[in-house]
Amino acid sequence: MSSIGRVRAEAGAAWRSFLRRRTAVFFTFFFPVILILIFAVLVQTNPGDGGSGGGIFAEPPAYYLPGYLAVVVLFTPLSRVGSSVSRHRESNRYEKLATTPLTRAEWLLAHTLVNVVIIGLAGLIILALMALVTNAGVSFAALPAVAVFVALGVALFCGVGALLGSFASSQDGVIAASNAIALPLLFLSDTFVTPNLLPEWFRPVMNLSPLTYFARGVRELTYDAPSISVVGQSSPFDGWLINLAVLAVLSLVFFAAGARSIPQTD
Repeated sequence: MSSIGRVRAEAGAAWRSFLRRRTAVFFTFFFPVILILIFAVLVQTNPGDGGSGGGIFAEPPAYYLPGYLAVVVLFTPLSRVGSSVSRHRESNRYEKLATTPLTRAEWLLAHTLVNVVIIGLAGLIILALMALVTNAGVSFAALPAVAVFVALGVALFCGVGALLGSFASSQDGVIAASNAIALPLLFLSDTFVTPNLLPEWFRPVMNLSPLTYFARGVRELTYDAPSISVVGQSSPFDGWLINLAVLAVLSLVFFAAGARSIPQTD
């Protein structure tokens, strides 16, 4: 069997395993619905003051689209891949896989592709709800480029999830570690909290978060207003192509690290 055939076979098995977990399927696709209904419909936004002193929802609805997408791009791969690696370790699945031609990189690639499909569908739900229940003027002509950002973001956090699953002692430890990483990243990566609401000394730290490049790139593709990271000063990472390039490099690094960390035997 060729490498493509091995990846296809493992991806098919992972997809069927996901579909058999009906609770996981329900909450994976229902979670974006809850997210939009709470924050975009009930809380709404208050763009009148332009984001200066109006809280985290002081921008127009379309400004927060990268944040909504970031939730599923960040949380789902961390928990799903991390739990899968940990579960395989506990059941000694990697000892069986070590007797097959399937490599660790191929295993992670197969599970990454499944997560790209799952999160891509969840992202389409978010885009549809944003168009239906808010006045967000989302540019759907940018969807192909947004899809590339989503795929790279998923690959990056699948790699991080593999690292967590390889080093955490249990599935509970994976969930705790993924939440401890995901929650700070979500709110400190130019997603829901605008940079001018943070201390000036902290703003350069946002550039250390991979999620920042995802959020800024998607925002420049879907939001008409320019992205500003410091009041009165344009971000050095303006331009979605630059953000895409940085995200691609980081995705490659974390994916490679995650694949290397997966045990051949345990």
